[in-house]
Amino acid sequence: MISNIKKFFEKNLHLDSNTSVADKSARLPLATAALMFELLKTDQMVDEREIETLLQVLRRTFNLDEKKLREIIALAEGEAERATSLYEFTSLINADYSYAERVELVESLWEVAYADQHLDRYEDHLIRKVADLVHVRHSDFIRTKLEVKSRLDMRANTNLQNSS
Repeated sequence: MISNIKKFFEKNLHLDSNTSVADKSARLPLATAALMFELLKTDQMVDEREIETLLQVLRRTFNLDEKKLREIIALAEGEAERATSLYEFTSLINADYSYAERVELVESLWEVAYADQHLDRYEDHLIRKVADLVHVRHSDFIRTKLEVKSRLDMRANTNLQNSS
């Protein structure tokens, strides 16, 4: 699994010293999609809301064209069943992305985890593990969790008020 996704990353995420910060940011979702699919399968119940949130997060945050988005989604989904380690994914992220981009990754993972309006303990554990592997401070791990939960709670309250 890791080798197929790593080959995809090497082909599509080739970053060198001439690569601008904007180019790196535009490629971040390709590296994080595999981690997001790992998250989807942790609670043994892949919910359509989680998949839709994953797609929305990648589209909204990173402006991926539909072809690239579908390519990485198909690869990550097909390969996620055989995952044995997160290290190769997170080592790519550590090598090529700033601290702010790694915090953004953790925030995106929280959005996917909360999409089904239930945070499973295994989802929480995986996000904590990824945050540790990409060297995100615990305070930022907690802050992003609380911010995403707060946004979703506010959205749910607004929807309830509008439906009344």
